[in-house]
Amino acid sequence: MENFQIDDTDRRILEILMEDARIPFLEVARKLGVSGATIHQRVKSLTRRGIIKGTCYEVDPGRLGYRTCAYIGIYLDEARLYPEVVEELRKIPEITQCHYTTGGYSIFIKVYTRDNEHLKEVLSDKLQAVPGIARTETFISLEESFSRQVPLPMEER
Repeated sequence: MENFQIDDTDRRILEILMEDARIPFLEVARKLGVSGATIHQRVKSLTRRGIIKGTCYEVDPGRLGYRTCAYIGIYLDEARLYPEVVEELRKIPEITQCHYTTGGYSIFIKVYTRDNEHLKEVLSDKLQAVPGIARTETFISLEESFSRQVPLPMEER
């Protein structure tokens, strides 16, 4: 994966967009003292280079009835089964993140369910049914204290 350098203007644009992805480009331009065309070109370049992966709204799972957040470590029967297991995990809509990891687990996932009963169903009816999964270990999140984007690098001088 290639690392791209960003200058101070790109960094400032990203800071503003990370705070509010819906902000109009003209408002970003006013804040930075540049033209709207400059912002449009910069955002297009940041997107083309893969620095901006997309824009989306962040949905509050709790407000949609998903009250239980859990992290689940997955042990595989064999490491070579990883690609097949991940394809099966993609089919389980309650899984919101999936990571290939080092350490004790082969895979670590984040799951949102309506409640603990729903979590039990996901574990027993969906996860344990995936061929290649040896066993799982579940951690229920009691509260998300904070969530944030990665820090933006400072311009090298």
